[in-house]
This record gives sequence, C-alpha cells and structure tokens, in this order.
Amino acid sequence: MAEVTLTIKNNNKLNSSELITIMQARVKVFVVEQNCAYQEVDDEDFNARHVYLTNDHGLVAYTRIISDDDPNYIRFGRVLVAKSYRHQQFGRQIVTETIKEIRRLYPEKDIKIGAQNYLRNFYESFGFQAVSDVYLEDDIPHIDMILSEDH
Repeated sequence: MAEVTLTIKNNNKLNSSELITIMQARVKVFVVEQNCAYQEVDDEDFNARHVYLTNDHGLVAYTRIISDDDPNYIRFGRVLVAKSYRHQQFGRQIVTETIKEIRRLYPEKDIKIGAQNYLRNFYESFGFQAVSDVYLEDDIPHIDMILSEDH
C-alpha cells in the first residue's frame, strides 16, 4: 500500500492549492464519473472540516464533516477515493479517520450519513444502521444511516 499522509483542516485553514485539489477530485468523482449534474460545491463547504489522504502524487481519499440541522447529529459526506487508488482499503481508512475525528470533536453526537445504497454493507461494517427507505438523490439510490455515539 502506498504511503499516505492524513490531513484534517477546517475550510478556512485550507490554502488555495489544497482547496482546488479537493474540489477537482470531488467534481471528477461526483459530477463527471457519476454523470450527475448538480451543485457539487455548496454552502456546506464554507464551514466544513475536510479530512483527506494524500501521497506524493496527490489526493488519494477525502471526506468532509459538516454540522446537521438537528443538534443531536453530526454528518460527513462526499466520501471519495481517487480512481487509481480504489480497492486498496483507502475508503476504509478515510472513513475510520473521519469517525475518529468526529468522536474527538463531538463525542456526544450520533453520526448521520446519506449513503449511496450500494455502499450500505460497507457502512454497516462500521456499525451504521439504516434509518430510512432507499430514496433517489440526484437519480442515485441513497439510504440514511446512523452510527450511535456509543458505538
């Protein structure tokens, strides 16, 4: 497995190069690869906490942590692994690091995600439980899942 560096920064601490690298990767995966035209960069990014893995070649994996409208929850999303690094456990690594960071900052909150349905078993392996029926978001089947704070 390639050597990677973990970085966790609030949006206002990213330099312009880091921000552009993150946005390029997100648009590449969520807009181009998934053929889904939507406002990928959104208002949530202003206050997001970005969690990402890099190596000498660039961004490997990424998530963002954002607050939820419900004060009992914290959310993360935009989970991606760059195409050339998939199937090398970087998805598991970035989600693990994201959960650790949320537990450090918000130990009393449950974690809520809107997962793509095909990744349901992946998230269940971390202890997430489905709390909704499958629904379409941008024509992609999703499911709401929660990881309780005692998990």
